[in-house]
Amino acid sequence: MLTTAPRLHVRRPSPTTAEFTVTTRPPPTLAVRLLSSLLLVLRVLLFLSSILLLQAAWSQSPYAAPFLSPSPTKTPTTTPDNPPADALFFSITTFWHALRFIHASVPGRLAHRIVASHAVPLPVLIPGCLLAAYATLLRTHTTESLLVLRGLGIQTSSTSGSYLSAAATRFIPTEKIQDVLVNEAFRGFEVRYYLIVIVEGEEDLVVVFPRLLPRKKIVETVWRGVRGCLWEADGTAGGGGWNTRKMDERWQGGV
Repeated sequence: MLTTAPRLHVRRPSPTTAEFTVTTRPPPTLAVRLLSSLLLVLRVLLFLSSILLLQAAWSQSPYAAPFLSPSPTKTPTTTPDNPPADALFFSITTFWHALRFIHASVPGRLAHRIVASHAVPLPVLIPGCLLAAYATLLRTHTTESLLVLRGLGIQTSSTSGSYLSAAATRFIPTEKIQDVLVNEAFRGFEVRYYLIVIVEGEEDLVVVFPRLLPRKKIVETVWRGVRGCLWEADGTAGGGGWNTRKMDERWQGGV
């Protein structure tokens, strides 16, 4: 319910600009918002639990003893060589104090007991916690877009699989675009239609929406909109058409 089949959203801020977005994000209904909020809470809890277990496993190693051992407190003084406490908020000392606080907290002690019980061997616990923490950073949906600017060019954008990396974007100037076509290829036993851009001076074709590969109706709608925004209003439409199939052989059966 948190993902749907690829659907198209068209936005036209001006007659010379069009943005085509294909996404698997469902419409923002009340049920979807509630499920998304619940999933966010579960992600945070799972991520924090994984970090606590990893910290507990690390605290039992001999390398953690110098950092977790109590040290005598000193009254801070403010001098030119000793800046005030707020200036040291993001210092390494504050980081180790935070580790000691987590180690002494109730969740920290609980995680320490779980690790100390050896119910789960460390060679299994540590990779499992790392995988669980990474899983909380994965996106549940994919969004790809195509921005068309008449007289300037087109820009493709595709979100990454996790929140750790930014979206992949590419801009192609109008003078480099030879044509925008729809091609077809076999994917298993299924015929798939996809939008391509032929760029001058490049052997490889630029596939639009490469991760989602939406259905034929969406591809045709985007194809007509791109050509209409780029060329047809000026009467300078490029060659090619809907049934263009004689493209580079490496795309036949490769998408």
